[in-house]
Amino acid sequence: MQIRWDGRVMADRRWGRGHAVGLLRGKESVQQATYVELFFDLVMVFALNRLVAFAAPSVGGGDLAAQWTAIGRILLLFVPLMWLWIITAYITARFDPRTAHTQWMIVVTSFALLVMGATVPHAFGGAGMTFAVSYVLAQVSRAMVFGYALGRHALARLYFRALIWFLVAGVFWIGGALTSGGTQAAWWLAAVVVDLGSAWRGWPVPGLGKGRATAWAIAPHNLAERYQQLLLIALGETILAVGVTYATGLGRVGGYQSIGLLLAFLTTVLLWRIYFHKAGQLLGDAVADAEDPAGLGRFAASAHVVMILGIVATAIGHEIVQTHPVDHSYPTWLIMILGGPACYLTGRGALERAVFSRASPHRWIGALVLLLAAVPLTAAPPLAAAITATVILAGIAAIDTRRSARRPREQPRPGDRTTGWLPRRL
Repeated sequence: MQIRWDGRVMADRRWGRGHAVGLLRGKESVQQATYVELFFDLVMVFALNRLVAFAAPSVGGGDLAAQWTAIGRILLLFVPLMWLWIITAYITARFDPRTAHTQWMIVVTSFALLVMGATVPHAFGGAGMTFAVSYVLAQVSRAMVFGYALGRHALARLYFRALIWFLVAGVFWIGGALTSGGTQAAWWLAAVVVDLGSAWRGWPVPGLGKGRATAWAIAPHNLAERYQQLLLIALGETILAVGVTYATGLGRVGGYQSIGLLLAFLTTVLLWRIYFHKAGQLLGDAVADAEDPAGLGRFAASAHVVMILGIVATAIGHEIVQTHPVDHSYPTWLIMILGGPACYLTGRGALERAVFSRASPHRWIGALVLLLAAVPLTAAPPLAAAITATVILAGIAAIDTRRSARRPREQPRPGDRTTGWLPRRL
């Protein structure tokens, strides 16, 4: 059955027209991110800031067992925040964000994200239910509304399949909120597995089929810009978190904290430079030119999630440097200070592979050197680890600059599954 995708008209009228069909993006739709999408991303800044605010004292203080527990909780809280943003980005890639209906969806989701961010510091305490309910209601309500509004349009099945799996995951999110401690973490870990695993399998439902979303094939430049925008916002959150900590300590801070502030700024600038040189600039063109734009887009999106996680960890690490600049370094501290940039470089190396079909060995080597440096730096203070990370990132940025000076302006060269840019199962 042939369906012509222009956002509004279908070649086969037997599918019917749902109300939301008129809200779908057409080929003529503007690809640039709109102001309402930027508004949603700004709320994401607050959520990430609260995650860092919760993590820094948890990882930076207490006994070693409490620090490792805090790292696990950080990951558990990062996933729903990030997944809510990703699903929203896919929705706005399909539905025109200039329409009132889509804008209201973004506004309502922004409020849910605001509540989640506000309750992050106490999600494993008395605010767990508020966090879980906000997340579940946001995911379920959007899938229900758009699925119903699409009528008998073929796309409606995607949203109804997703709705069923959001409800299944919601049982685990809310069930975990009714418990505490390790039991709560186990329930929420199961919820994460259901959320991500069902999406990875194409939200399979008997009678409704299964299938991956193809939003990247429809709006590659829009989604590329959204991920670029989110990464920049995450970098800005690093400056915000460290700057606030430094400012609130004025009158008590000394030279070590000032050096830490400078290192946080330099690290952020270097992470920005490494991203946009040059794969970060050409992502949209690479996806649009790829033989499998949907697959390449999902792979590039995964690389961005890894980079954003690295940025969050780096921000936590610099918070630790501000509060414990010359104390003894715990392994958990080094995971943030050195592991954060290493995680970022890993994601950036994957993005290089997606856009240019090359390995980018100096980024992988840089990530390995950062991890190996943690061994001797266990005997050094956190400030020394931060200096080490900054120097290694500066070296990678210098290599990028030197190589580009000897090459003409590059164009993206996305590969395909046969050339190895993407694993057989993503």
